[in-house]
This record gives sequence, C-alpha cells and structure tokens, in this order.
Amino acid sequence: MITLLSALSLAAWLYLIAFRGSFWRSTSELPSAKPSGNAKVAVVVPARDEAESIHSSLASLLAQDYPGNLTIILVDDNSTDGTGQIAASLCTDERLFIVTGKPLAPGWSGKLWAVRQGLNQTQAQAADYVLLTDADIVHPPDHISSLVARAEADNLDLVSEMVRLGCETSAERAFMPAFVFFFQMLYPFSWVADPRRSTAGAAGGTMFVSRAALTRIDGVSRIRNRLIDDCALAKQIKSTGGRIWLGHASGAKSLRIYANWTEIWNMIARTAYEQLTYSPFALAGCVLAMTLVYCAPPLLLFARGLAALLGALTWLLMALAFQPTLRRYRRSPFWGFALPAIGAFYLCATIASAVRHYSGRGGGWKNRVYPPASAE
Repeated sequence: MITLLSALSLAAWLYLIAFRGSFWRSTSELPSAKPSGNAKVAVVVPARDEAESIHSSLASLLAQDYPGNLTIILVDDNSTDGTGQIAASLCTDERLFIVTGKPLAPGWSGKLWAVRQGLNQTQAQAADYVLLTDADIVHPPDHISSLVARAEADNLDLVSEMVRLGCETSAERAFMPAFVFFFQMLYPFSWVADPRRSTAGAAGGTMFVSRAALTRIDGVSRIRNRLIDDCALAKQIKSTGGRIWLGHASGAKSLRIYANWTEIWNMIARTAYEQLTYSPFALAGCVLAMTLVYCAPPLLLFARGLAALLGALTWLLMALAFQPTLRRYRRSPFWGFALPAIGAFYLCATIASAVRHYSGRGGGWKNRVYPPASAE
C-alpha cells in the first residue's frame, strides 16, 4: 500500500511536469513595445482604504509614455483613511478623474461594484481599451504602450499580467513565490492563450480589456458577486470567443506588504473556498490531492525500500519544478525542498476558508463580509 502511494505521488508529478502546459517554466513576459495606432485607453482603479499606495500608483499611471488618448478613473470606494484626498492632490492633471463611490449595492462584491461605476463613466465608455488595475500597483512608463501593442498585434480581447509580488518580509519570502507557482499550475499560461482550450485565467493587477469584449459580456454585471474576479472575467471573455493572454510583468509590481504569515493566511482563506466553488466534495478532493502531491513525498522517506526511494525522487522533482519561479523571485534554490511544508500551509488555509464560509465569515475584506457567490 505504501509503495502504491509513493508510485501515485511520483506519477502525479511526472504528469504535472510533462503534460500541464509547462507551467513550471515561469515564462511568458510582455516585452516593451510601441503601439502602431493611437487607441483610446481608460484606466479604472477601484480603491478602498489605500492611502499608503494610492499616490505612487496614480503617479505611475500619469507618467505613462503613451502617445494616444489616456484617462485615469479612480473610484474611491467609501474610504475612511483619506485615499480620496490623497488622490485629489494629483488632480492638477486633467487626465485624472475621481469618482466618489456609491454605497455597496446588494449582490455585488465591493471591488466589482467600484469597477462597474468606473466603467460607466463617459471616458471609459468611449475608450477602445480599459485597463483594470489595483490601487497598490506601480506601472513602468512604457506599460500601457506595451499592453496596447500586444493587444493590437495579436487581436486580443484581454491581456493580463501577474505583476511582481512583494518578497521582502520573511513571510513573503517564504510563501509568495509558491503563490505564483500554484497559480501557474492552476492556470497554465500556454493553455490560457490557446483558443482551443477552455482554461481561462487572469491576474487582477493588470487586466487590459477591449471595449468590444466588455460590451459583449455586459461589463462586470455577470460576475458581480465573484471574489476571484480576475479569473471570472477571463472565463466570461474566453467563453464568448475572445482571445486572451496571460503572462508575467517585467516591470509592474505590487506595493502591498504582507508583514507576517497571518496576513498571507488571511489572503488565502478569503477566497480559496470560492476557487473550489463552495463544494465540500471539491474540498475533500483538494485535501486528498494536495496530501498526495505535496505532503506525502517527504513522509515516505520514513518508509523502507522502494517506497522511500520513490518518495525521495518525487521530492527532488518537486524541488526542481519550483526552481524557475524561485529564480524569478531571487530566492535560494534550497527553498524548493520546503515546498511540501509550504503546500501544507496553503492546504490548511484552504480548509480554514471553508470553515469561515460555513461560520458566516467568508470573503471578508476591508471591513466587509460577503455572502457566497453562486457557482457558474
């Protein structure tokens, strides 16, 4: 029985490495490029209590080296920390518009309610493309030009990037590269870009969407209550025939700081059960799969003979698969051997997400707790 378990664990990793869209390579970056035309671009930034980062984020958008028409729409979602006032200090630039958010409407998540109000603005309605981004993202000067160039060159309805996440605190160094690794595993970037596959994913820091696609899917109204809104938006666009692309950002980065493991735990627990469509059966399957894939290999070393050998080989394969992501975040290659413990942490946080859901505390963010979203 132990030998069979070790064989299954090894087989799982052989499948992941050989047949899961080469997710582990951690490739696909958007190169710097100039657009051929002068498409109108509107940037919609939903912000709730983002005083620490909003000035840097908006300043980076206003500093864009983009030759076409560009407007930035900040939707101040009932902030209480002065986010709107800080943003107003930049209003000497006529490209920036500040919208005071309306009270949260029933059935909507806070972020998507703010995004909807931004999309309803005249400037966004008239744009050829809309960049949906977060209030804690800093953009390099050529970012919008590169996004437009890629969208126009490949006739894409959605260009999305996983921005560089913070990796400064001890908690971030331990857990954030794995977050990127797991995301790549769930949504292999090559599969996302393949119109023949149904896999659709996006990263909320950068979602560059054509107006035609937004019109086709009724904006964000169909996903109004989703907490994992980026991937839900990508799914809507791809399901209607839209072409999408997902990769890593070379210059855009997140300013959000996770000071300790508790904050990362809460980040995972906020949405993980939605990823499993609020299904206890999917949760059970996740527990079994994560145990087999991540937790079992090092434990099998305590067995004897062939089982221990297969466990050691599987652990080595796992560590090797993690290396490209570790290099991207400039982490020691030895972190690859910590992936079983990191995977166990993510698994426990996922179980905690289900517990929060059933206790009525699921989806909490910025002093809001949302009811469960219906599965699509």
